[in-house]
This record gives sequence, structure tokens and C-alpha cells, in this order.
Amino acid sequence: MLRRLKSQPDKELRILLLGLDNAGKTTLLKKLASEDVSHITPTHGFNIKSVSSNGFKLNVWDIGGQRKIRPYWRNYFENTDVLIYVIDSSDRKRLDETGVELRELFDEEKLAGVPVVVYANKQDLFDAAPPDEISDSLELLSLRDRAWHIQACSALTGEGVTEGMEWAMKTVGRKKK
Repeated sequence: MLRRLKSQPDKELRILLLGLDNAGKTTLLKKLASEDVSHITPTHGFNIKSVSSNGFKLNVWDIGGQRKIRPYWRNYFENTDVLIYVIDSSDRKRLDETGVELRELFDEEKLAGVPVVVYANKQDLFDAAPPDEISDSLELLSLRDRAWHIQACSALTGEGVTEGMEWAMKTVGRKKK
């Protein structure tokens, strides 16, 4: 099935990349695009990049995560094929805040049934919470209306980034069939 989708070179997917400010969204996007990640500035607004992955053209919308920008996230929900939600695993103080934002996304009608990859980012840091702790904190096991996957990663080193995207492409491939 994935081979069949790969044989369609014009197969495009719209990916929405969200998370709180300083979670590592833009670093993740630059890593996906094989760009230099040594100089990242906070996103005030949004970034859009087209990236090729596993035979798909991914149109990735990276929306800023500052509190004042989050109400505008809903303007980007339409026609989303995959939601990527990035969490700063080393910022345990904000796990509750990120959980509230993620649950609100799950309640959005335009995102109903959209598969979600939760990147537990910054796993290269000593104080990073492991993915199972984050999953418990976010109550991901209670999700019944969509496919989801939590992936440990370091957007800075690239570790775990590919695995999360492979899960997303495989899941979308089954959904589109």
C-alpha cells in the first residue's frame, strides 16, 4: 500500500505543526528539511515548508506557540492530514499547560479523526521526562477517536524524528486507502 502511494509523485499531505513556544517546532521543521539548526529564532506567526519524505510531498505549517498566537491556530485546521504536536520534555512545569492546549485541539471538529504524532522533544537533555510519563500526563491512552503516536526525539540531533514521520506516513497511507 505504501509503495502504491509512493508511486504517486504528486501525493501531497498537509501537516500542522503545533506546540507551546520553545518546544522545538521550528528546529524539528528545519531538521525535516535537512537545514542548519544552529540558529533558530522564535516563530512570530508561521513558517511553511515543503519537504519530501517517504515519497510524499509534505506541506508543513509551523505555527508559533506563544500564548497570544494560540487562538489563531484554528485558522489553519482545515484540510489537515496529520497533526504534529511538539512538547519540550524538559519543561515539566508546563506539562499541564501543554496538556490543556492538546486536549482543546482534540475537541476541534475540523481536526476530528486526524492522526497525531506527539514528539517528546529534547530527550537529549538530562532532565527530560520520558515519553511514557508524558503520555500518562496527557492522558493519551484515553483517546479513542484517532490514531496517535508518541515519539521520543531530539530535534537538535535528529534522533527519533524520522521514526515519528514514518509512523505518520504509514498511518495516513492506511487512512487514505
